[in-house]
Amino acid sequence: MPPHKESPNIKSEHRAAMVHLACEGEPIFTCDERELTRDGFSFTLETLKELSQCYPNASLYFIMGLDSLLTFTTWHQYQDILSHCHLVVNTRPNYALHNLNAETQSLLNKHQVSDINSLNEQKSGGILLLPNNLPNYDKYLDIDLSSSEVRQRLINKQPCQHLLSPKVWEFINKNKLYR
Repeated sequence: MPPHKESPNIKSEHRAAMVHLACEGEPIFTCDERELTRDGFSFTLETLKELSQCYPNASLYFIMGLDSLLTFTTWHQYQDILSHCHLVVNTRPNYALHNLNAETQSLLNKHQVSDINSLNEQKSGGILLLPNNLPNYDKYLDIDLSSSEVRQRLINKQPCQHLLSPKVWEFINKNKLYR
């Protein structure tokens, strides 16, 4: 239960199953279900602390969209999050860096790195804004996509199977989710 978002009316078990399906065939991704067993709100910092304890020698990378970075300084104890991970920020259409508030801009000034190799020089504390010149990046530039948008398309019975993995699409239909 994220404290800053309204939770979708989908069982957490179904949401976890969709993440497991999306991660299949992607060896660097896994679904960690620890937040599903937590009582009350789920705070990013608490999850990162637990992961840091479980994997003390690993560097953690928190991947988010630019839309999330725009509100990052409103998150619970956001100042401590970077002591447990690096932030990797994907740019998104219709979100611009000039919309950053002063606090987020200050955070970027202090923690932004220029490339992935710079993140590898320290265990945590870096913020990498992914450039739009990554391989195959241009094929995604015109897609203004968020999970909220996909859910709304499903509710409105609009086409969106091209936005989901075939297994996730099949799971949603089989379980009649987002109807």
